[in-house]
Amino acid sequence: MHQDIEKILLSQPEIEAKSAELAEQLKVDYADKRPILLGLLKGSTMFMADLMKTLDIDLQIDFMDVSSYDGAASTGDVKIVKDLDLSVRGRHVIIAEDIVDTGRTLERVIELLRSRGAVSVEMVTLLDKPEARIAPIAAKYVGFTIPKSFVVGYGLDYNEKYRNLPYIGILKQSVYL
Repeated sequence: MHQDIEKILLSQPEIEAKSAELAEQLKVDYADKRPILLGLLKGSTMFMADLMKTLDIDLQIDFMDVSSYDGAASTGDVKIVKDLDLSVRGRHVIIAEDIVDTGRTLERVIELLRSRGAVSVEMVTLLDKPEARIAPIAAKYVGFTIPKSFVVGYGLDYNEKYRNLPYIGILKQSVYL
């Protein structure tokens, strides 16, 4: 797997430090709100776990499996594969996401949560790729802004591969073209 990586963009210590920093911001903003921390599967699992380790507030967690990718390309067709189990009515929701890319998936999820009565919906993302944005959304809490490259590792994948890399790397184009 490592041989398929063109360049390591972010190391595990850098990611863990930034996750702890974001958790501190969330602690301040949500200390008295008992939010739902909503992970979007599968990519957000490592980042969400890092957040939860230092996010010392009363919260609940849940997950949704939402997809709009086929290989390396966003299809624009957002599919809810697994819906969340908790009701968001009257609740503050923090969506934990691995990367904000085109924004299509998050736009649909935010719209859905608001229609179900969430008091507020904010995003915390490990990575933001604004150059790829199609939908007009922005995460309130951003770990790293990255260039328009295809990245894998630390939960991010290409065809379900590379999620378990302990860093975030740029995938060689020869792998996915």
